Amino acid sequence: MDPGVSVPPKLYGGHERLVYMFAEQYIKMGHAVTIMAGPDSYCSGKTICFGKNGLPKSKFQSLLEVFIAWKYLFLNHNKYDLIHNFGRLVYLIPILNKRVKKIMTYGRVVTYQNIEKICSKPNRNLVFTGCSNYLVSTGNVAGVWTTVYNAIDFDKYTLQSSVANDSPLMFLSRLDKIKGCHNAIELAKRTGRKLIIAGNISHVAAEQDYFKTEIEPKIDGEQISYVGALNDEKKNEYLGKCAALLMLIEWDEPFGMVMAEAMACGTPVIGFNRGSVPEVVEEGVTGFVVNNIEDAIDALKKVPKINRSLCRERAIGRFNVDVIAGDYLNLVKN
Repeated sequence: MDPGVSVPPKLYGGHERLVYMFAEQYIKMGHAVTIMAGPDSYCSGKTICFGKNGLPKSKFQSLLEVFIAWKYLFLNHNKYDLIHNFGRLVYLIPILNKRVKKIMTYGRVVTYQNIEKICSKPNRNLVFTGCSNYLVSTGNVAGVWTTVYNAIDFDKYTLQSSVANDSPLMFLSRLDKIKGCHNAIELAKRTGRKLIIAGNISHVAAEQDYFKTEIEPKIDGEQISYVGALNDEKKNEYLGKCAALLMLIEWDEPFGMVMAEAMACGTPVIGFNRGSVPEVVEEGVTGFVVNNIEDAIDALKKVPKINRSLCRERAIGRFNVDVIAGDYLNLVKN
């Protein structure tokens, strides 16, 4: 895992959360596990901390971290049956053609030129995975690819089998423009519904300006509330008491773990038809896939018909950590 955010993360850090969950699940299944990640990381197995946390980082620091990873993998790869990389592809260069089995997992849009370069070199036992069919389509230009969805630990989320029809709506994400918080506010304003906004504010100047000009002026603490960044316990609390999660995004979301987190509470998702949304959301069962705000308003009227218990049940079968951990291990069984 790239240094930058500790494993597990204290607040936001999707891949870091995945690395920790899979490490713990593999240990539960009887495997010995080592994680290599940034400072303050830990798991029930062995942990090797390297590099520095915090972003952005200098080019020198990034290169130094690559060399540290290279040295460790080159000297120790024979100790492992599987090396599962959630970090930079470049980490695998020293062991590309070694016998050890390797999974390279992507959670964001793939730079396909890097895939072509790596696959042009001698390599063995290397499988690429993406967290949605959409994401796999961005990198499947060479090598062996398969879709393995992201996971959450459903035991950390509580089913709320019923909520009032006028319960608040929820936006939960990083407060970047592409995540569509302004669309969620528009839907709430047009329908008279309360909206709870949660998420961290980016350190990027343009995104801070977006928050200051398009989001903050509309927060009144009554109809539109902002509750800041949430830890797992608070996510469970807020998602569970909401009528629906809004994913009215303006980009091609690679997966969107918050959708699975909402479903774990029984809360359906209303999401724009982009990226992974039509793969993650089962129409009329775990939510609704829509094309515009007008469609979202119509979908909101159908939310009370969703069986929240079934919503959680269907999502468990698709995205629980034990299911996805098994999918990964099945890739390297033979």
